[in-house]
Amino acid sequence: MSEIRQDPTTKVWVIIAPERAKRPQQEVKKRRDGDFPEWDKDCPFCPGNENKTPLETFRLPASAPSQPWKVRVVPNQFAAVTAEENTSRIEDGPLFRKMGGYGLHEVIIESPSHNTTIALMPYEQVERVLIAYQDRYNTLKKDPAIQSITIFKNHGQKAGISLIHPHSQLVATPILAPHYNRKFDIAHEYYADTGRCLYCDLIDWDLKNTERVIGETRNFSVIQPYAPHVPYETWIMPKTHCASFGLFPATHLAELARVLKDVLFCLHEELDNPAFNYMIDSTTTTDEESPFYHWHLRIVPRITTIAGFEMGSGMYVNTTLPEDTAQIMKKRMNELHEKEEISITPTI
Repeated sequence: MSEIRQDPTTKVWVIIAPERAKRPQQEVKKRRDGDFPEWDKDCPFCPGNENKTPLETFRLPASAPSQPWKVRVVPNQFAAVTAEENTSRIEDGPLFRKMGGYGLHEVIIESPSHNTTIALMPYEQVERVLIAYQDRYNTLKKDPAIQSITIFKNHGQKAGISLIHPHSQLVATPILAPHYNRKFDIAHEYYADTGRCLYCDLIDWDLKNTERVIGETRNFSVIQPYAPHVPYETWIMPKTHCASFGLFPATHLAELARVLKDVLFCLHEELDNPAFNYMIDSTTTTDEESPFYHWHLRIVPRITTIAGFEMGSGMYVNTTLPEDTAQIMKKRMNELHEKEEISITPTI
């Protein structure tokens, strides 16, 4: 049973989920080639162990009966939120407010292979993962109680993974995190003032002033933001305005797969397979046609430690200039494509 409680001093909602403490914890050492087997008899996400997970909600089948599935999605067995809770808000005394921990929490099992990563997968497999993301996003947003859907991936111990097998997660909740409220407010103010999307203007500016641009394709730009929270933070942004990842044309997912895999591969090579998180930042489920917000994917390497100053002040200290790290990543990207003997257009 979980609850969602509101901090009266900040109005920030916090999910209290005791079930999460029961998650199995594997020792997650820094992954190198050959460190892990392709199949693990004890891994609940490996083919043949499907009975160790809840019943799947989505599957991309293999092309041949003798092969395992390509991608599976299952409810998280140790969910932060569940559909069994309710959304009624309760005044818990004169100062406190809570509600049931309602929501949906799913795991996207990215590959049958136990020992791969998105950085090393074929492009076609990364595309399958993105197809699963979008399918589940569009399915879960139909619940009228759901306001926010967060798709994210944790890679490496510093990023918070508990199981080695490559997987992502999706959490759908009836509340909106203050982080997104703040972003939406700023984007809305900019639109009200200028009549333009802030993110569209950022993309145009960066593509004209290329010092933080890692690469671009027909439909995407890849940048390091002007004020990154951590070294090598990277954003993948669609060039055409679209507020919701769920409404983004599925025909562009193959291109997005190439972009995502290439960026992660370059980070893998440059930073020696770092821990990282990535998140798909999308608008609310009730405002998918928003003219002021613009969905994008943020990659946040975990190569520094968030310490007391960051937690106390809410300000991050970054030890690198994005203009410098962008040039390093651009060099890596050019080397990758020279090796593959492909041109920079239409892929990065």
